[in-house]
Amino acid sequence: MQLTCDRNLFTQAFQSAAAAVPLRTPKDVLRNVCMQVSGGSVELIGTDLDVAVRCGVEGVTTSSTGEVLLPTQKISSILRELSDETFDIEVDERTLVLKTASSQFRLSSEDAADYPPVPEFEESDYYRIPAAVFRQMIRRTSFATDAESTHYALGGILLEFEDGSVTLAATDSRRLAVASAVCEPHGQPVVPERTTVVPTRAMSLLERSTDDSVENVEVAVRDSDVLMRSGRCTISSRLVEGRFPRYRDVIPRNPSVTVPLSVGPFHSAVRQAQIVTDEDSRGVDFHFENNILKLNSRAQNVGESHIELPVDFDGPEIRITFDPRYVSDFLKVLPAESLVELQLTNAETAAVFQVEDSYTYVIMPLAQDR
Repeated sequence: MQLTCDRNLFTQAFQSAAAAVPLRTPKDVLRNVCMQVSGGSVELIGTDLDVAVRCGVEGVTTSSTGEVLLPTQKISSILRELSDETFDIEVDERTLVLKTASSQFRLSSEDAADYPPVPEFEESDYYRIPAAVFRQMIRRTSFATDAESTHYALGGILLEFEDGSVTLAATDSRRLAVASAVCEPHGQPVVPERTTVVPTRAMSLLERSTDDSVENVEVAVRDSDVLMRSGRCTISSRLVEGRFPRYRDVIPRNPSVTVPLSVGPFHSAVRQAQIVTDEDSRGVDFHFENNILKLNSRAQNVGESHIELPVDFDGPEIRITFDPRYVSDFLKVLPAESLVELQLTNAETAAVFQVEDSYTYVIMPLAQDR
């Protein structure tokens, strides 16, 4: 097998596939990226058996056919150090040679026959979502998952398709993020009966694999897995076991007050208040009164802070306490110039941050007598 590769294009595809390679695994074969060559095209594949990335490579010249395993760490290190615009790969049985005009690397390669099969995107029935919108939806929800939860469904993102729209929802039981957008069915996709919860890692890999040149993401949900195609990359993943909470039931519907807030100044005030908190006292009091938001925090052996921010609020006084980390996580995925509505009921009821009609963030308050 012999190939001539454009270094930049090969490196981009290799990094996408390598992102699915596990850092620790009892199966040594999974420490490799599998390269499949056929009909002049090349695909790189990485997997940990739960999530897989299959990425086509541009800028390769070859007439060869076959498979070879590329040791991920060694190839990553070599690609980082190369400066030539192109390089050659030659494979002879279990020996891999990578060379440029001025350097040559000879590496041992494991048997490609031992690499597990990874599905291709061959579906004719799927949903098509604008890529930039879907990337934004992932960023706006993935931070709210709980990777360490014993309730496995909380470690993934709920994926729902209904009436020409797609919804992503994520929660760790203390906060909830929900983002929606329009989508277009291709063929006759059937919404599965079981709840579709995709591992957060798979969604993050999709976001990273989708660049500005990709127009749409195509998603096919099957009985036990999901396939997501973005440009030349396909991410496949098993679905998360467990029942996702009835998230719509926890969103308060009749707030007593609504406060419009500018993201930039509000985020700055929250970050300042967060400085004077510690592990034992993470809460920040949010006090709305007479067109002023006062943020107060106090931590033993640290000190206290008091920040004021002008806001458009002339309703009855209301105090509520939040963990500032959860407020900041939400604000930092939004443009600083954007506006949000904070919907409050009372100090004990969940607060709702609303961004137009497409993004809702719910956060549970802390007890004020903590």
